[in-house]
Amino acid sequence: MSKPSLPLAALCLAAAALVQPAVRAADATPAAAVKPIAPDLFADKVVVKGTGFEIKQSFLDQEVIRIKAAATAQGKTFTAEESARLELQILDQAVLVKLLNLKAGDAERAAAKAQADKKMAEGKVQLGSDEALDRQLKAAGVTRAELLEQWTEGATAEAVVKRELKIAVSDEDVKRFYNDNPARFERPELVRAAHVLLKTTDASNAELPIDQKEAKRKLAEDIIKRARAGEDFGKLARDYSEDPGSKDKGGEYTFPRGQMVAEFEAAAFALNTNQVSEIVTTRFGYHIIKVLEKTPAKKAEFAEVAAKIKEFLSQEAIKKQLPDFYKKMRAEAKVEILDSRLRAQQAADEAAALVAPVAPRSGAADKK
Repeated sequence: MSKPSLPLAALCLAAAALVQPAVRAADATPAAAVKPIAPDLFADKVVVKGTGFEIKQSFLDQEVIRIKAAATAQGKTFTAEESARLELQILDQAVLVKLLNLKAGDAERAAAKAQADKKMAEGKVQLGSDEALDRQLKAAGVTRAELLEQWTEGATAEAVVKRELKIAVSDEDVKRFYNDNPARFERPELVRAAHVLLKTTDASNAELPIDQKEAKRKLAEDIIKRARAGEDFGKLARDYSEDPGSKDKGGEYTFPRGQMVAEFEAAAFALNTNQVSEIVTTRFGYHIIKVLEKTPAKKAEFAEVAAKIKEFLSQEAIKKQLPDFYKKMRAEAKVEILDSRLRAQQAADEAAALVAPVAPRSGAADKK
């Protein structure tokens, strides 16, 4: 098996389509001749089991749907073989998390729950309201309870890994990494800006008619007047902006050069702090921009990044040790794939890995 993605539990059954033919047959057939439906026809079968846990088909189906939906939105499709590998990776992640959670103590679980609760609270603050958070979760197809469970299991698993593998990064290790890698801590000039977007294209990205564009331009001019008169720019963004990525955050983005479309970036970096722009036209529509803060380029202070360096070094140490530890846990828990199709795909992948040639390393190959 391969690598992981954390769990969301839900069940998708196409029961009606399968049941209807049996019902219709019963109308015209003597009762004694009707074959009973097998009691396990719609059972949520176990696809992987081990000592102390099992993973069911419903979990796997839901995760596959979620991941494929996100991939489809980016134009990615899956062959049958790729789909089977994806399922194996999902199961691998889930098995790893389950095995690690089985080793957790009460204190580790409590700390992980507190960590998940804090993360949820921070998400609500970042999005601006409970309603905005719920909209984001609904779009992702997950409830708060499911996401909290996912985060709690993940944090618990990470705590157990660090304990079991005896991962310990010293202050000296952190300081050495900071000093040896100065380029990693160079921070580019940043702008924190809010904007209101009035789109000049429709849902199919076709240009709006001239009269509609003119109406949006007049609205943009009115918003500029109100913003310059002192109205709360965040509220204007929440009320009028058509940018779903920032609307609920009062229109805010923080960005360096090279991330936004050219016209938007040029205007934002040219404005002074607290200055409101004229109408800025991009392929997305009409923008009104207010710069909230500018941060000049600098090297991040050690205190700012020490915690992140320590976490990075911890993760690197885990990566090195985890494969062997995971293999040992799987053997101890007698983990078994019960689905014959996935079991066959796993065997094929393992056989291919044994005979795969080592890729040549050359200067030319490295540059491709």
